[in-house]
Amino acid sequence: SHTHTHVDEHGNVVTHTHRPHDHDHTHEHHDHDHAHEHSHAASRTVTVEEDILARNNREAEKLREEFRRHKILALNFVSSPGSGKTELLSATVRARKEGDPVMNVIEGDLQTDNDASRIREAGARAVQINTGKGCHLDAEQVTLAVKSLSPQDNSVLFIENVGNLVCPAEFDTGAVKNAMILSVPEGDDKPLKYPLMFSICDVLLVNKIDVAPYFNFSLEKCIERVKKLNPNIQVFPISALKGEGIEPWTNWLREQTKTWNA
Repeated sequence: SHTHTHVDEHGNVVTHTHRPHDHDHTHEHHDHDHAHEHSHAASRTVTVEEDILARNNREAEKLREEFRRHKILALNFVSSPGSGKTELLSATVRARKEGDPVMNVIEGDLQTDNDASRIREAGARAVQINTGKGCHLDAEQVTLAVKSLSPQDNSVLFIENVGNLVCPAEFDTGAVKNAMILSVPEGDDKPLKYPLMFSICDVLLVNKIDVAPYFNFSLEKCIERVKKLNPNIQVFPISALKGEGIEPWTNWLREQTKTWNA
């Protein structure tokens, strides 16, 4: 497959993935030949995946160095679809106080630009990345979005990844920190199902905590499971809709900004 990424006339980053058509070959082969073919195909697949990840990691490191030079704290936000990422980011933007760094947002979505519009309404500059069929953001897409957004020095950049807890765990976006949002309706056993994602995150925001009484969700069990995977992770129960827990989260954000810019 071939992926092409470009910035459209509205400043949004659009990704198109082109896959070659499958051909039906009817040539007969012996079983031994099939075994060789499958072995070589699997080997080629692994090599290609390794090359893609290595290239992405190099681009991510370049991007992170750029963030360091310009004192931009970039956070990669990951979650399942429907966890409330955009609502939480909007609440975070609205909670910005005088003297806090300017906030910018890169929105990753399959098709629409609805999320970026909501972020702009909250008071932050935002650019949308439409990934098409892509299930994650990569460093190249983020690089193009950063060029389009041009975040100022000493600012905060939120990268809202595509809703997915598998692929984004493998692709470095160049972010300084990884933040995860887990919503109460998803269940307190989510860390058991997606251990890699929870292991790589610096902070966990347990969103929709206001509806916990209506679900079989134990915050204590959730924290215990997460801490076994990642003892250093910071956990904040939050209701983006009601505003509960926003202040402790934004205080953590201010401290991280000061540390990064020191």
